[in-house]
Amino acid sequence: MKKVGGRTNALLILAALILTGLTLFLARLASDGSGWVSFPSNKTVYTDGVLMLGTVTDRNGVVLSDVENGQRMYADDASVRASTLHAVGDLGGNIGTGALSAFASRLIGYDYINGVYSRAGDGKTLALSIDADLNVAAYEALGGRKGTVAVVNYETGELLCMVSAPSYDPQNMPNLEGEAYEGVYLNRFLSGAYAPGSTFKLVTLAAAIENIDGLYDRVFTCEGGLTVGGDWVACTGAHGALKIEDALAASCNSAFSSLALELGADTLGHYAEKFGLTQSLEIDGIKTASGNFTLAEDGTANLAWSGIGQYEDTVCPYAMLRLVCAVANGGRAVDMTLLKPSGIGAILPVGSERLMSSETAEKIAVMMNYNVYKTYGQENYPGLELYAKSGTAEVGGDKAPHAWFVGFITNADSPLAFVAVVENGGSGSRAAGPVANAVLQAAVGE
Repeated sequence: MKKVGGRTNALLILAALILTGLTLFLARLASDGSGWVSFPSNKTVYTDGVLMLGTVTDRNGVVLSDVENGQRMYADDASVRASTLHAVGDLGGNIGTGALSAFASRLIGYDYINGVYSRAGDGKTLALSIDADLNVAAYEALGGRKGTVAVVNYETGELLCMVSAPSYDPQNMPNLEGEAYEGVYLNRFLSGAYAPGSTFKLVTLAAAIENIDGLYDRVFTCEGGLTVGGDWVACTGAHGALKIEDALAASCNSAFSSLALELGADTLGHYAEKFGLTQSLEIDGIKTASGNFTLAEDGTANLAWSGIGQYEDTVCPYAMLRLVCAVANGGRAVDMTLLKPSGIGAILPVGSERLMSSETAEKIAVMMNYNVYKTYGQENYPGLELYAKSGTAEVGGDKAPHAWFVGFITNADSPLAFVAVVENGGSGSRAAGPVANAVLQAAVGE
């Protein structure tokens, strides 16, 4: 009897172990199964590392990539192929943020019950939120310069345009060696991080609005720069006496350096973190690059420079776009997506995060609109109800500054926010402003 009892206990233990193992396997299958099947070594769905299932389209049904006669193909138009490459992905899987890599399991058609089985055996169709025509307009506006352009509906979170340059035609692949194609596989919108220049003054402005009493009554004096601890923080000109609205419109370094010194490193760092500028964010499961804000010693020139977007500040263009979306949207930043909403997802409320109060957002928006009329020239952006801030970010050496232009428009039926960065482009408004205008005109004119 003792032997029988011992064997029974042993069998029960074995059964328990098998059941535990099966449970763990099923749990892992539920959480990681899509990753397993979309691993490039899976020869059921990949050939030589190329995904052989699924069709990628833009929001209007334009085919951006599909499989024809056993080959992965791209759009019919060469301009569309180059301008949407970073949204779709390359054949070698080097662009990890592209749909062919990031959304492989969706294209395969994987589900927990059937795995990758489908009757037709050709995977699924995945509609991206981007508009191919807007991508072409943005890519052409960059004119061969390195940089990035993105446009989002700040009410729904749908990214309508996402361009990164340099790019290339994936069906007529050139020799990618040399400076012209440096960083070609990097999606600069999601994975790049740049010195933000004066676009960071929006952060300093928000902190000042919420922490400095009498801000609107204060008169700043600019004599071409500011002496801080024996160091000279240069401005772009001697602006004389000006209030906060004109300080932002003139992008006065003297005024905003003074605000940074008064606010202190801890407060500025808090706002940079609160606004998501220093952390890696996420869009549809894709991680973005994190930014940086170094807490310089209070009372130093480094702190003054950091408050105007220099020193060691870096910001991912995605994070800056998210910030201006919040300004446009009453303080709330909606969850952005690269996928066209469908089914029940198209009618569900869009998730969002409050970055600032509605009062702060409104005050910043009014000043951004004033920038256009006072500095940038409304005539340069015909038909656009534009709210904007430029940035000219010094990068050191003998290189020209990076040019930024960020903001939003409030045209009827076009609640659009944008970011444009031209690497080593020079002046933000003169280099990146026309790029933003080109894609916005295309968007409004559709």
